[in-house]
Amino acid sequence: MHACGPGINAATYKPTHFLWGFENHTATITLNQPSRKNPLTFESYAELRDCFRALAYTPEVMAVVLAGAGDNFCSGGDVHDIIGPLTKMSMPQLLDFTRMTGDLVKAIRHCPQPIIAAVTGVCAGAGAILAMAADYRISATDSKTGFLFTRVGLAGCDMGACAMLPRIIGQGRASDLLFTGRMMSAEEGLQWGFYNELGSATEVMDKAKAYATKLVSGPTFAHGLTKMMLHQEWNMSIDQAIESEAQAQAICMKTEDFNRAYQAFTQREKPDFKGN
Repeated sequence: MHACGPGINAATYKPTHFLWGFENHTATITLNQPSRKNPLTFESYAELRDCFRALAYTPEVMAVVLAGAGDNFCSGGDVHDIIGPLTKMSMPQLLDFTRMTGDLVKAIRHCPQPIIAAVTGVCAGAGAILAMAADYRISATDSKTGFLFTRVGLAGCDMGACAMLPRIIGQGRASDLLFTGRMMSAEEGLQWGFYNELGSATEVMDKAKAYATKLVSGPTFAHGLTKMMLHQEWNMSIDQAIESEAQAQAICMKTEDFNRAYQAFTQREKPDFKGN
């Protein structure tokens, strides 16, 4: 990753609507209204979208952990700050809002850094979407994850859920969750492939940071291409995917990390990747 646009200074960045931490090339984004189970507001949606867009131009950040303060991950759109006002908006205003929330998912998927969701407690509505959009998901054993849109009279097709969730857990399971809005247990999430691993509520953050550290020590430029290919190849034929991967791999073969790996192999040493 190389800075060529409106990035952020990871060491000094101070967002208004969530907490930011930066250590060992890993950024930690923490939704921070624990007394209300960390709901999203119009302002936090927009600031998260802008943050993830800027991360594409912030090479010092090589992995991102997304979490919630206190005992919960995120309860979704705030009932009073979002759902109430939505009932009074015009159709153009509503479409502006739904496109903005979708843009947050696009920003998460298009930023090159791997994103690890550290899920505890309630992970519901748009909170479940944030976890879904992440690249790797770690959950507390007692978490509850629900795509609650039908419970408020909306369709389950929100922020890309009908495209992404079936690819993660299968069409039938996704249909069940999106039709009923029921809560998925952490164990179900693990068995179905939504969650990559489980731990106690006190372990989840440490596990997420440990996984981020593992990724940061790897070839991070190549990780960015891997994430891009995983996203883009949903819309490709097999032939197109093979050609795109050939191009991506050829690009990686011109990196210094590729040379470092070869030299380390010849010396029977572990490569020290630098992300270039």
